[in-house]
Amino acid sequence: MSGIKLLVGLGNPGDKYEATRHNAGFWFIDQIATQTNSKLALDAKFFGLVGKLNQEVWLLKPTTFMNASGKAVAALANYYKITPAEILVIHDELDLPTGTAKLKLGGRHGGHNGLKDIHAALGTADYWRLRLGIDHPGPSSPNKANEVINYVLKAPLKQEKDALEANIHAACGVVPLLLAGDFESAMLKLHTK
Repeated sequence: MSGIKLLVGLGNPGDKYEATRHNAGFWFIDQIATQTNSKLALDAKFFGLVGKLNQEVWLLKPTTFMNASGKAVAALANYYKITPAEILVIHDELDLPTGTAKLKLGGRHGGHNGLKDIHAALGTADYWRLRLGIDHPGPSSPNKANEVINYVLKAPLKQEKDALEANIHAACGVVPLLLAGDFESAMLKLHTK
């Protein structure tokens, strides 16, 4: 099986959103770029900040807002002939506790606007996702959608941020396995920490 050729971190651009839970995917890309001395630069034709991890692996932080992430992913993937199965999208996940991460191929978008747009832009759900747990704001209420929006667009508490950062650091450790196409070992390492 082919390895990952494009790592996409989801988030919202701008200082206002930089520290919010919804930007966990951006934090991951920043971390991997720091660890590998990769430089990210604005590339208008790909609607994002783009860098190279190595000769054939790309890093992408879309500069569109979350709900238009697919535009950037499809632009870069189509240009470099990267298949959906060679794409890893890193995003925040309400359905996982803070400090956990899960890797999966395909599936539904679960209401995540970034994933919904990527599904539409790629014409398939068959790409890899690295789901970074941010927990859920709590039991549902009549204003559940508003509560979720307010929650993901706020900064995590110190303890949550520490757990998220530790989780991102650990998840970065499986990137070499993902690039090599060894998804089973990556999942084993990630899911049993």
